[in-house]
Amino acid sequence: MLPGWQRSDGTPAKLDSPSTARNRGPILEVLKGVVPRDGWVLETSAGSGQHSVYFAEAFPRLTWQPTDIDDRSLRSIEAWAQEAQLPNLLAPERLDVTETDWSSAAPDGADLVLSINMIHISPWEASQGLFAGAGRVLKPGGLLITYGPYLMDGEFTAPSNARFEQWLKSRDPRFGQRDLAALQNLGERHGLHREQLVPMPANNFTVVYRKQ
Repeated sequence: MLPGWQRSDGTPAKLDSPSTARNRGPILEVLKGVVPRDGWVLETSAGSGQHSVYFAEAFPRLTWQPTDIDDRSLRSIEAWAQEAQLPNLLAPERLDVTETDWSSAAPDGADLVLSINMIHISPWEASQGLFAGAGRVLKPGGLLITYGPYLMDGEFTAPSNARFEQWLKSRDPRFGQRDLAALQNLGERHGLHREQLVPMPANNFTVVYRKQ
C-alpha cells in the first residue's frame, strides 16, 4: 500500500489517498482551462482511483481510461468506479508505462494523457516510458499533463521538498524528483512541447505538454 493510503470504510478493495482531497480541486482548475471538450483520456498510475472518479465526473464528455501496474491499485480503481457508476469512466486497464504497446488503453489514440504523482515515485525509466508512450498515442494537438514536485535548475523548490527527497531515496534509491529541464528535453525528443508550467499548492507543479 502506498504511503499515506488507508483502507476506506465499506468496500475492502477501495483505497483512500488523503492527498487526493487536497490536490484534486487545484488540479481540476488547471484542467478546466486546457482539456478538450470531448475525447479519450488515458490516466497512467491512477492509484486509488479517486482522481479518476472526480475528474470523469467533472468532464462527462471525456471518456476516461484509468490504468495502473499495481494489482491493489487496479482493484481499488475498479471499486471506486463501480460505486460511482459514471458512464464515461471505463474499467481500469493494466499498463506498464515502460512497455511500448499501449494499444489496450488507447486503441484509437488519446486526446489527453494524465500522470499525477508518478514521476517522482518511480525510476527514471518510467519517465522515459511515459513521454515515449504519450508521444506515440497522443493525437496531434493532444496533451500530456503531469503533476507533482520537481527540481528547477537542479534545485529543490522548497526545503520540504528536500526532506521529501530523502524519504523517497530511503524507499528506493531509483526514486526522486526530476528536473523540469530534463523532462522538457525528454518531451521534445518525443514531439511534446512544454506549453504551461503552473505552480500548485504544497510546492508542486502542473506541467502541460502538447503533441506537435
